[in-house]
Amino acid sequence: MISEDKRRTPAPRVAVVGGGIGGLATAAFLHRAGLEATVYEQAPALTEVGAGLVVSPNAVRLLRSLGQLDRFRERAVPLQVGWEFRRWEDGRVLFSQNLGEECERRFGEQSYVAHRADLLAAVRAAVPEASLRLGSRLARLCRLDEGVELTFTDGAQEFADVVVGADGVHTTVGQYVTEAGSPRFSGICAWRCLVPAERAPEFARRPVQTLWLGPDRHLVHYPISAGEQINIVAFGPAYDWTTESWSAEGRIEDLRAEFANWSYDLRALLAAAERTGRWALLDRDPLPRWTNGPVALLGDAAHPMFPFFAQGAAQAMEDAAVLAGCLADRPEDPCAALRRYEAIRRPRATRVQQMSRGRAESNHLPDGPAQQARDASFSSADPFAHNGWIYGHDAELSMREALAAG
Repeated sequence: MISEDKRRTPAPRVAVVGGGIGGLATAAFLHRAGLEATVYEQAPALTEVGAGLVVSPNAVRLLRSLGQLDRFRERAVPLQVGWEFRRWEDGRVLFSQNLGEECERRFGEQSYVAHRADLLAAVRAAVPEASLRLGSRLARLCRLDEGVELTFTDGAQEFADVVVGADGVHTTVGQYVTEAGSPRFSGICAWRCLVPAERAPEFARRPVQTLWLGPDRHLVHYPISAGEQINIVAFGPAYDWTTESWSAEGRIEDLRAEFANWSYDLRALLAAAERTGRWALLDRDPLPRWTNGPVALLGDAAHPMFPFFAQGAAQAMEDAAVLAGCLADRPEDPCAALRRYEAIRRPRATRVQQMSRGRAESNHLPDGPAQQARDASFSSADPFAHNGWIYGHDAELSMREALAAG
């Protein structure tokens, strides 16, 4: 919360553009800090496209801080096993890591898998209903001496002292912060399916994050929605597919054909799927800057990344917590507060973004010496140690330490 001496300075009015996980988390942390924030979302209703995601301890820690962890747990599935790598051809388990109590012992929180909509609902519960403006598509921003003017496509205008662009990879706010380089097609496309648990093979219903590795492709599955559904996400060659949208529909027969020669068990799981989404993965270099005066970016608008580390939502939530904390610390100088937010967050998020690039190459090795060496290396793998810098991170503690250091 803002200290008493800083309350003498009028708190900045914050406009958050985008009502996804990052945007709602920003509003939630700002309201908790006693700052006024309004979320402007272009959709007529707050829904989360996509399907499942892994919610790692660094994000769970922030849900607890917002007081929403119990709500989230009502539908989330606590992972008992993670990184269960299987060979594409026969389903042989190459490696698996027990999670559960060990994850909580090491990092202070468990790991969960959940439907994105369930995570969104938990974060939204921390945002006052009056702070949401649905059906508001941003057209342009205009910097004024007294703040920022937001104009929406329906002609409505609003004013704010700070604008936060949480509007995703195709950000509108981003053009007012920096000139991003053109994205490049990665040559990879992604597929997503949801399968009712009662139709899925038993091995897919376990509270396990399973990754099947094979030449040019890999596939991940785990249960979500209190175990009622199985989330499937697969990655493979994009060919001529260039649509980058989670709402784009693919053909289920094309997905099955991609894995036609894989293990019978995996094909049985895909046979239970009736429809699939499909989108191309674009590669984007880290942005040269996240802030410009009273305008800032966070989440995918600031650091779009491949999903191979399952950190997109978590990093957006970390951004939100730090941005809110910096504004609460210096409400009298929002531009300086935003610069501190960028200085704290940009190195870490950029590291995650860059590391996510290399995972596809390792997962998609063709059969041969490199693949055999990778599989042999699993016997000495320690994912907890390798990923400890991600999962053990406390964004709010890190922020407080950075602010105390000046």
